[in-house]
Amino acid sequence: MQSNAHSVLEHVFGYHQFRGEQQTIIDTLIQGDDALVLMPTGGGKSLCYQIPALVRPGTGVVISPLIALMQDQVDALKALGVKAGFLNSTLSLEQVRELENALLQGQLDMLYIAPERLIQPRTLALLKQAEIALFAIDEAHCVSQWGHDFRNDYLQLSLLHREFPQVPRIALTATADQRTRTEIAERLDLTQARHFVSSFDRPNIQYRIERKDGARNQLLRLLRAEHAGEAGIVYCLSRNKVDRVAEWL
Repeated sequence: MQSNAHSVLEHVFGYHQFRGEQQTIIDTLIQGDDALVLMPTGGGKSLCYQIPALVRPGTGVVISPLIALMQDQVDALKALGVKAGFLNSTLSLEQVRELENALLQGQLDMLYIAPERLIQPRTLALLKQAEIALFAIDEAHCVSQWGHDFRNDYLQLSLLHREFPQVPRIALTATADQRTRTEIAERLDLTQARHFVSSFDRPNIQYRIERKDGARNQLLRLLRAEHAGEAGIVYCLSRNKVDRVAEWL
């Protein structure tokens, strides 16, 4: 199985070696065990469930709260030759039926699905008719009532262990302190899962807070004095403000 994982890593995704604890996480899932993964953005979380989904028989089911991210992930996988699809509110009834048939016929490697759709009885009945390789719960911090990204639908995802006891599960997040990790494990019924916590030390990142005093001029001084000729991202509180700041810049 390990050699299969390396083969998929190289021939499908174009990488020659794993990073950090990726291989251990992947081996854990391939062997049929559960995992809770805390890994910073850019750490390679997606490979931790994509590779086991391709190595294990059946379809890997990924629960994601972000419709736009589903589309991006599926497009990227298809470009690599992976048979992937998604089920969410953007699809027509005909498209839904076509995808469901592909799932039942074993023609999908990966299926991305919104949490509110997954917990519907009709969807659960559909999944029970298919061969499922694993369940990946992305953005798992959405289960935490301490966080601003809380999603009530995530609270019901513990049913996966009850309804599919033989299917390995992996919960992934880039945002969780110890208290939140404990809450994720309890609410998703992953208390027996192996925990993988990667270091968040980023020497190239710093936080600085300044009192607001002529925000545009402050931004301009920062760009000219510290980031001349560099690329970066300016965040604003609304789309309208983003448009106005971008035009001004």
